[in-house]
Amino acid sequence: MSKKDIKQALDKAASERILIIDGAMGTMIQRHKLDEAGYRGTRFKDWPRDVKGNNDLLVLTQPKIIQDIHEQYLAAGADIIETNTFNAQKISMADYGMEDLSYEINVQAAKLARAAADKFSTPDRPRFVAGAVGPTNRTASISPDVNNPGFRNVSFDELRDAYTEQVKALIEGGADIILIETIFDTLNAKAAGLATLEAFDETGVTLPIMISGTITDRSGRTLSGQTAEAFWYSMRHLKPFSIGLNCALGAELMRPYLAELAHVADVRISAYPNAGLPNAMGEYDETPDDMACKTEPWAADGLINVIGGCCGSTPDHIQHIAEHVASYKPRAIPEIAPKMRLSGLEPFVHG
Repeated sequence: MSKKDIKQALDKAASERILIIDGAMGTMIQRHKLDEAGYRGTRFKDWPRDVKGNNDLLVLTQPKIIQDIHEQYLAAGADIIETNTFNAQKISMADYGMEDLSYEINVQAAKLARAAADKFSTPDRPRFVAGAVGPTNRTASISPDVNNPGFRNVSFDELRDAYTEQVKALIEGGADIILIETIFDTLNAKAAGLATLEAFDETGVTLPIMISGTITDRSGRTLSGQTAEAFWYSMRHLKPFSIGLNCALGAELMRPYLAELAHVADVRISAYPNAGLPNAMGEYDETPDDMACKTEPWAADGLINVIGGCCGSTPDHIQHIAEHVASYKPRAIPEIAPKMRLSGLEPFVHG
């Protein structure tokens, strides 16, 4: 299908049912218990730095593992699968001295996901590839040095350049959607959004954009200090296919912030929470049925259009969630943007 046809197919699917996005990639990779040699493969056996933990590199060194994970999620009922590119821009890849591999990694990751999606797609139910664009390991809004609050270890332009390269590579590899996710710093996300639009201009290809922020704790704010509502108003100029929340919280703790977004956003709402909160060992204990039972009320109450799982979730979690929400209609999108609530000021309709 052409990109225009893909967008029409995505819009059609989203109007008919709640779409299912996949679950955690890292959780599934950990099951393979790869050692340093496993991460390196043959190509990077003499690389001068340790690369264990560089999950994005596995699209080059262990492509079968990555494609198999994609296929497990598709078999579980996912409509949308994410590329294994969460840290694949050159800023994060610098930790391994692999900045120059960023473009290749993103192209290959998108190709692997594309092959898996095409394998499971049917005329009645196409499957879609979301090019995953993560937050990087740096923040443009907050100093990493408590003794120097004005210091920044990354600039907006550096983020923009890294993201532009990543998005162009994801487009080349065959992504259907650009997913800017796990946003803890809105300024980083704005750089990613601008880079995405510039990549569209440079390639001549325009894709739907999904945006997903992260409420870091029970304060109800992102790390850079925004409420869910303020986050939406900061990002709505991108005219995304959807906006939502992922990571940091389990379903129970995420719900009030998801409801806040659903109240104000005049686009689709997505959510993929963690499988509960991590235990003392950093592992996630929420069972597939528990997670599905906690997310089903979101569908019953008309809060969501796209749902899946983040840290700790597996294909079993996704299958249970898909089964639990299958009978519910997707959230109706307001035709007019709701009023923004401003403390101490009269509310107004944000044009």
